[in-house]
Amino acid sequence: MGRARGIPLAGGAIAMSEFQAIDTQLASVASAEDAGAPGKSLWRQIEPTALGVGSMVALLVVWEIFPLVVPIPPGTKLFFTTPSQIAGTLWSMFATGSIWHPLGVSAAGFGVGLGLAIVVALPLGVLIGRSQSLNAMFDPFITAFNATPRLVFLPLVVLWFGLGLWSKVVIVFIGALFPILINTYEGVRNADKLLINVVRAFGAKEWDIARLVVVPNSLPYIVAGLRLAIGRAILGVVVAEFFGSEDGLGVVMVRASGSYQVDVVFSGLIVFAALSLIMTGLVKILEDRLSRWRPQHVSEF
Repeated sequence: MGRARGIPLAGGAIAMSEFQAIDTQLASVASAEDAGAPGKSLWRQIEPTALGVGSMVALLVVWEIFPLVVPIPPGTKLFFTTPSQIAGTLWSMFATGSIWHPLGVSAAGFGVGLGLAIVVALPLGVLIGRSQSLNAMFDPFITAFNATPRLVFLPLVVLWFGLGLWSKVVIVFIGALFPILINTYEGVRNADKLLINVVRAFGAKEWDIARLVVVPNSLPYIVAGLRLAIGRAILGVVVAEFFGSEDGLGVVMVRASGSYQVDVVFSGLIVFAALSLIMTGLVKILEDRLSRWRPQHVSEF
């Protein structure tokens, strides 16, 4: 048996076997605490969902009965609609298939733009966070472009890329890039320095440090950036289709507003909101699957 490799400290050397023993003890204590914790009541488990759904139902009911209780002038009725009318219009659009093509165009611009933003922002955020030189080089550009309203880029983007898909992709990319990039950078900068030094003491290279320590510790920041980026990407699609596109769900909404079809406008809004909720839910599921190694001990109060 060879000598156990250890980390030199003030009081001697701590062997890897001792680290493993401590880790095992901590895991057993955590399991015992989880097993002994009192189970949540059924109401405590469903309370967030019940409150959220209940508030939405109450709002829809008030909205539906409002024109029955409050007299609305004939001129104002032209710009007013009810949830039942919106639901009927949305069902008709899906049943006849008139919504599928513009929805596909909007979804393509959203998906491609957001995907490119993720591919560029994640590695760039890690590199900038780990390198002082890259941080000094890129920080002025990131600060300037992030502070600039995205709508300012739209005329240039339309001139350079036309009114097709790619102008939409570029606007979505610009909107989604910076939330992911800045949050990834902050997560890398706030990674556990002690853990990084411990891994480096065992001969880990920079790639190993980033893969084993930096990125896992930065995951909450990255997920927060993704959630913000989804909202910015939806906004980018809407802005691009409102002002610089020939096809898409936003174009349908603009044309409907020109002919006072308020129910169609609300239908498009609901579809965009549903897309945002679905994408945010997928990010939450991904976060839960990737964060299973984190101890979750939250005291009830």
